[in-house]
Amino acid sequence: MVTPPPNDSKNPIAVAKAVLSATASVTASVMVVQSVVRPFIPPEFQGFLFSGIRGFLSRFHNEMTMVIEQYDGYAQNELFGAAQVFLAAKQSLSMTRMRVTKSPKENHFNLAMDRNQMLVDTFHGVKLKWVFVSRRVKSGNRVHQDRKSTAEHEEQYFELTFDKKHREIAVKSYLPFLIDEAKSIKQGKKTLKLYTSGSNGPGAWSPVNLDHPATFQTLAMDLELKKKIVDDLDRFVRRKEYYRRVGKAWKRGYLLYGPPGTGKSSLVAAMANYLNFDIYDLELSGLWSNADLRRLLVATMNQSILVVEDIDCTIQLQDRKSETQAANMNLMSTGHKRRDRVTLSGFLNFIDGLWSSCSDERIIVFTTNHIEKLDPALLRPGRMDLHIPMSYCTPCGFRLLASNYLGINHHELFDQIESAITTARVTPAEVAEQLMKCDEPEVALGDMVSFLVNHKRKENEEVTEERVGRSQLVEENGRREEESSECELLEE
Repeated sequence: MVTPPPNDSKNPIAVAKAVLSATASVTASVMVVQSVVRPFIPPEFQGFLFSGIRGFLSRFHNEMTMVIEQYDGYAQNELFGAAQVFLAAKQSLSMTRMRVTKSPKENHFNLAMDRNQMLVDTFHGVKLKWVFVSRRVKSGNRVHQDRKSTAEHEEQYFELTFDKKHREIAVKSYLPFLIDEAKSIKQGKKTLKLYTSGSNGPGAWSPVNLDHPATFQTLAMDLELKKKIVDDLDRFVRRKEYYRRVGKAWKRGYLLYGPPGTGKSSLVAAMANYLNFDIYDLELSGLWSNADLRRLLVATMNQSILVVEDIDCTIQLQDRKSETQAANMNLMSTGHKRRDRVTLSGFLNFIDGLWSSCSDERIIVFTTNHIEKLDPALLRPGRMDLHIPMSYCTPCGFRLLASNYLGINHHELFDQIESAITTARVTPAEVAEQLMKCDEPEVALGDMVSFLVNHKRKENEEVTEERVGRSQLVEENGRREEESSECELLEE
């Protein structure tokens, strides 16, 4: 009797082998097709097509894919930026395409994954596959020179794929490790950036490299005040847990006030160089509304200095009561609410309200030439924690400038110059300008003496003229009052 052959269709092992074989065959075919058609497909469609293929194939594998997008609403996704830095440092010979950039002020080339490229990383024996996806998507219509066109923007994200059983390792160990490694890499070769607002439209930042040479060693400031600032900065950066424990946003506010030319901008640059923080220069007059202000706020990164220069004249900030009255008057006269510019209440929420906690380890700096013009609401602790007076040049400041510009620490004219500086109201910028005119110390210091004498004489003349003007004004007002009294008597 002949035994019939076994029915393979009812054998689970045979069925599994057949499925795996078919899947492997399909995968290999798709990979071959992908390599063949890639040169013929426009780059803006490659990401969409290949992402769909990867999603289809993932159904037949025990894999999980995490999508790391560039933005989380308005804010930049910290994990996306960390992945860019981390993967750039993990370049391998297997990568066929890379993006290379270089700034004129940098001494190194910046390498990054090109669009739709893959990189494999290993962490604690777990294989993790990275793919960088970048594609052009439509963002709406716009009218340019009477012609309607479709605006586009680039959408970028990373895909991280791994075996599903390693999900806990990936989320709880690998991603925190990636963020920490990216921070270390950036600190090691970080190029400071100066971000300006308004150049790319309301609510957008535009970066350039910050190459300002100012340091606390070169600032012509009082030594005690300089030490106070440095100690305050050091205390701030090491108190992360303290701020969390007391329930405060991890930020610090500084108000720099004093006459023009006293070094306020140089102090901001010195703070950035000392802390290795980027600077965000906020131009309030270029914003259309409080919404633009919030959009800029959430787009700033951690470890940054936000600067509002000349706050007294940058924008007319009304008190909140006046804002409400103005809005009500406008509503009654026009029947609709007008889109106002930045208001004081919106600005206060920005520096001290809920929106102020959108970033960690941030310093906010206001500068002004006229502190008396500022609304008291801007100056209270919690908004501007430390008020720093930027004074005229002192003898100590002059000695530092002489050392920096002329390379000398002693000279017979020092006593005469320091005595004149004590009474003359000259700024460090004016002193530096005089010292730069000649490289010969003898000539430069002699010119410095003449400058101080002439400056003091001119200052005395201006004071005298001001006193004479006030005296004449008082006399004129007195005469007018007498004439007015005489007219009243005649009328009676």
